[in-house]
Amino acid sequence: MSHSLLARRLRLLTLLTVCLGCTLMLGLIFRPPAEEPVPALEPAAVEVPLPLSGLRILVDPGHGGYDGGARARDSGTWEKHINLAVALEVEKALTAQGAAVTLTRREDDDLCDDAPVGITKKRQDMERRVAMGEEMHADLVLSIHMNEYRDRRQSGPQVFYRKDNDAGRLLAGCMQEALINGLSPKQKRTALAGDYFILRLPVPSVLIECGFISNSEEEKLLLSTDYQARLGQAVAQGVISYRTLEARRSSDPAQSPPAASRYPPYSQPELRFCPSASASRPPRGQRPSARPARPRETR
Repeated sequence: MSHSLLARRLRLLTLLTVCLGCTLMLGLIFRPPAEEPVPALEPAAVEVPLPLSGLRILVDPGHGGYDGGARARDSGTWEKHINLAVALEVEKALTAQGAAVTLTRREDDDLCDDAPVGITKKRQDMERRVAMGEEMHADLVLSIHMNEYRDRRQSGPQVFYRKDNDAGRLLAGCMQEALINGLSPKQKRTALAGDYFILRLPVPSVLIECGFISNSEEEKLLLSTDYQARLGQAVAQGVISYRTLEARRSSDPAQSPPAASRYPPYSQPELRFCPSASASRPPRGQRPSARPARPRETR
C-alpha cells in the first residue's frame, strides 16, 4: 500500500473520530433533563364534624352558695356539691362531642346579691340563671340536681320537662333512656312534666334528678367520681340521641314525635324534692340561711 493512500485513510479515520466525539459531546450538552417522578397524591383529609358541633348548651349545677339544696342522709353532703361535681363531668363529656358549654356556676356560689325589696334571694338566683341562657342564646338547657325522698327505698334518675315544650319533652325522653341505658338503675322511671323555674326558657330544657341521695346505696354511687363520670357520659349520649331524632323530624315534618320514653311510668307517684319531710332536714344550725318561698322556685 502506498504511503499516500495510508495517509488519506488515517486522516479519514481521524475525521470520523472527531465527528463522533463532537456528536457525543453535543448529546451530553443538549440532553433534556431527566423527568422527576411525580409523587402520588394523597387523598385530602375529610374533617368529620363531631355529633354536637355548633350546639350551645347551658349546664346548670343546681343550688349553690347559701342554698345547699337537699342533704345526703348518711354522709351529710349537701346536694349543691354533688350537683357541681356532676355538672363538671357533663361539661367535659359534652365538650368532647363538640358542644359549646356554659355553666351557671363553677364554684360554691349563688347568683344573687342582697335581694331587692319584694324579691326573694332564691327567685333572684333563678332569674339570673335563666338570663344566662338568654344571653348566650342557648340551644339547650340542662339543670343538674339530686333527688331526695322520705322513703329511702326510692332510687333511680328522673328527668323533668316543661309540659308545653314538645322539643323539651323529646329531649327528656332521650335523656331518661340514656340514663337508664348508661347507669342500669334498679328503678327505671319515665320522663315527667314539671313546673320548674329553670325550664322557663323557650328552648328545649330539662331538669335531671341524677338519683336519690336519701337512698344509702345510691348516695355512695353519686359521691363516686367514677359514677359521676358515667353520669356525664350518659347525659352527653342523651343529647346526641335527641339531636339525631330532631334532625330526622326536621327532614320529615310529617313524622310524629316519639313518646317521652319507651319505659312505662313507674308505679309510684311523681317524686320530687320534699323539704317538708322531717327526715330530710339537716340538723338545726346547719341548714341553708334561706328556704325557697315556693316549690316551683326550688329548681
